[in-house]
Formats: sequence, C-alpha cells, structure tokens
Amino acid sequence: MSDLLLGIDIGTYSSKGVLVKPDGTLLKSRVVEHVMDIPHPGWAEQDADAVWWADVVTICQTLLDGSPYSGDDVGGVAFSAIGPCVLPLDASGNPLRAGILYGVDTRASSEIEQLNRKLGEETIYNLSGMALTSQAAGPKILWIKNNEPEVWERTDHITTASSYLIYRLTGEKVIDRHTASHYMPLVDINTLEWSDRFADEIVSLDKLPRMAWSDELAGHVSPTGAAQTGLKVGTPVAVGAVDALSEGISVGVVQPGDLMIMYGSTAFFILVLDNPVPDERMWTVGGSFKNQYNLAAGMATTGSLTRWFRDELAADLPEDTAYQTLFDEIKTVTPGANGLILLPYFSGERTPINDPNARGLIIGLTLAHKREHLFRALLEGVAYGICHNLETFQDIGAPVKRVVAVGGGTQSKTWLQIVSDVAGIEQIVPAQTIGASYGDAFLAGVAAGILNRESITDWVQGGEIIQPNPESQQVYQPYYQDYIDLYERNKEIMHNLAAKAQM
Repeated sequence: MSDLLLGIDIGTYSSKGVLVKPDGTLLKSRVVEHVMDIPHPGWAEQDADAVWWADVVTICQTLLDGSPYSGDDVGGVAFSAIGPCVLPLDASGNPLRAGILYGVDTRASSEIEQLNRKLGEETIYNLSGMALTSQAAGPKILWIKNNEPEVWERTDHITTASSYLIYRLTGEKVIDRHTASHYMPLVDINTLEWSDRFADEIVSLDKLPRMAWSDELAGHVSPTGAAQTGLKVGTPVAVGAVDALSEGISVGVVQPGDLMIMYGSTAFFILVLDNPVPDERMWTVGGSFKNQYNLAAGMATTGSLTRWFRDELAADLPEDTAYQTLFDEIKTVTPGANGLILLPYFSGERTPINDPNARGLIIGLTLAHKREHLFRALLEGVAYGICHNLETFQDIGAPVKRVVAVGGGTQSKTWLQIVSDVAGIEQIVPAQTIGASYGDAFLAGVAAGILNRESITDWVQGGEIIQPNPESQQVYQPYYQDYIDLYERNKEIMHNLAAKAQM
C-alpha cells in the first residue's frame, strides 16, 4: 500500500524534505542549500525554476531513489514555502521574471503610498484586517505593472512560491488562505475570499489562484510532474501552507488558543483563532484548517542579537564554545541584570510597535557592570519584547491557552526560563522538532485521506515544560514597565538618530 507521506519546505536559504510513515515516524530527510538574490538594494528575489522547483526535484530524486523507497510508496505530498511571494506567469505557465520575495523585499514602498493615498489607509485596513507593509503582495503586483510593462503585458497568472510548486507538479492553480491573506488589498479578511473591490487598481481576480484550506486536496501528480520527480501519476497533493504555519502544525499548534513561539534569528508568533480579531498592531490572516484564523506577530531581532553579541562583545571566546561560555557566565547574575534594561530594536521592530526606525537602547550602565550583566540584559530584553506581544494578544481579546516553543533558541533552557518568568507563562518544548517539512507531511496525509486532523497528537512527542518562577516574575514586573516606558519616552530621539544614520 502506498501510504508514505512526503513533505517539502522551501526556505529563504535552504529547502528540506522528509519522508514519513503515517504514524509520524521519520524515514528519510534531505536538505538542499540555495541563495537569495539581491539585484538592487531593497530587492530580494529567487529564480522559481532554478531554486524552488530544482530543490523539489533534487529532494524527490534523493528520497525516492529506491534505497529503499520509490515514488510508488508515496500516498500524499505537500509543500510549504516562504511567502507571500509574487511570481508572474505567461499563458503557458512559464515564469516571466524571478520571484519577488516576502517582507524582506521592500521595493514597493511607492506603490504602498500610492494605494494608501488613493484608496485610504482605513478603508484598506477595514477590508484586509492589516495595513499595507512590505509583507503585502498587492503593492508588489502593482510594482510590476508600474515598472515592468513588458512583463505585465505577458502576465496571464500571478502565483506565490508554494502555489507554483503545486502548479508544476499537478497543473492546478491554488493558494492557501493564510498566504492569500497577505495579498491585500485583494482579500476580504471576514470571508477569506478574493475581493474585487480594488481589483481594477491592481490586477483582475481571474489572474489569481483559487483559494483553499491547507489540508484540502489541490490536485494530483500529473504525467509531466511524475516524469521529473519520480512520484507516481495520480498521487494526491495537498494545498500546503506558508513555512511558519507548517512549523506550527508540526508541533501540534492546531487548536484555537494554541500559540507557537518560534525562537530563531527573529521571534515569530502564530496564534490559532476561530474568529478574526483585527488589530493594527498585529497580522490577522487565514488559518490552516477550515474556519480557522491566525493572529501572527514577529520581532525583528532576537537570536540575531545573540550572534551580534558573540561577534562584537565576546570575540575573545572560541567560536564553537562562545555561547556556552556566555550562558554559563550569567548563572551568577540575578534577574534584572543589576539594574540594566536593553531594548532589542537593533533592526527596528515589527509587532506590536511596528516601527522600522526604532533603535536599540541599553540603559542603567555603571562601572560595576560586566559582560555577563550585558548578556543577561539582552536575553531579558528579548523576553520583555515577547511579553509585549503576548500582552497585546490579551489586550485585543485573543486568549492564549497553550504555548509551544520551537526553534534554535529553545536549546537554551536558561533563555526559555527567563521568558517564562517575565511573561508568567508555561512553555511546552516538544522532544522532537523536525520543522515545517514535517508539518507538510502531516497535511499531505490529511489531504490524501490517510490521516485526520486529530492524528497530529500522535505525531507530536511530549517534551519538557518550562514553568514560571513566581519570585522572579515579581522582580521582572517593574522592569517590564520600565521597558515599555523607555520606548515611548525615547522614540523621537531614536527616529532622529535613524535619520542621521541614513544621511
């Protein structure tokens, strides 16, 4: 019986594929590295065929090479990918240019201003549940229309990364509702359907993929797709998801009230909801399963701050043991870092302040402070930022019932403990975190009828639970209030300094 599940995730710098049994057992995996192109400042692109599709072909050929598994053993396939991306296709389905990536590509700032001015910021927000930012796909479609008329003239269809892979494999044009939510102002957040209200300003809706839920069936592997990948013709293919959403699914974040905190170079949050609660401080998007929504959020610099600290303030330490030494050094430092507070806005900040011109700040320094106090203050500063996001969830009426922590930062139990103490939350750290491709394999199983949604509880292995320390939490409460006040009292100076740095 063909019941193995194939999940493939296309990330910014690498792709990963896994082959999984229906009970969640990992059989094989493969990682393929690739690059992101920066052809001009503020642009970020990838070649849809040479990167996205080529990685899929390589992963399939590796995992299904007959040792011991082949395409005949696969019962379902699903993709996740970076998103939302913008890729124009011609009438034959061929890419007309490189794919324009998600929020890291900031080329469409003029188009954002154009749409806000013409349509009205409040009107766009009321329709889409979010303001236009570099994450929005609508302005990037308009950028092509404004700046590449020869491409626009030949554009028959517009798609995103995961949708393009589905198209190459099945011939179907479909997009998951989570990714589609970022195609504002072309989406009605209340219905999670395309809206033609502003289509005349950007693109006709018949040039966009049909929307569907992540666990629904997108189509079946075509003869052409089979010939290139080694999959058998007719294999079911799921709609799939954006990478962060699949990461959440992979650790069981699927029920309303479940929150994933991803500790990576940045911190990313996905909260599952059964109803939308739009708020300009957060991102309201469609969920993975029918009638679900997500409230998403993200900090700009978290794990990247520890990398900066290691490289700039701990360069004397051997690189391979530097982090361990730094975490060992702070064991003697009490909560509050002896009167230090750090604002982690070293690359501006995303939610909840959404201020690209915010800047990092360290306050309270005396001659008594040492490196370990600074590193402790850095970890605590990130924890204050996480608490700020969680407090905002609560403030807008989006209750958090369960928190699951994933990502590279979970390797430090000290950092997790600081976050739990600051925010007063319990965090579950799964014993196994394979990543978004594992969540894709699960979606493949549901779409193929091999699994049901509740099966994810059997896939997720129990792990450690980080409980807050009430005594530490009491210490942190006044520090957290100072953290909030510091930004409000200093943001004008931050903006002035940001403007000076750009001169």
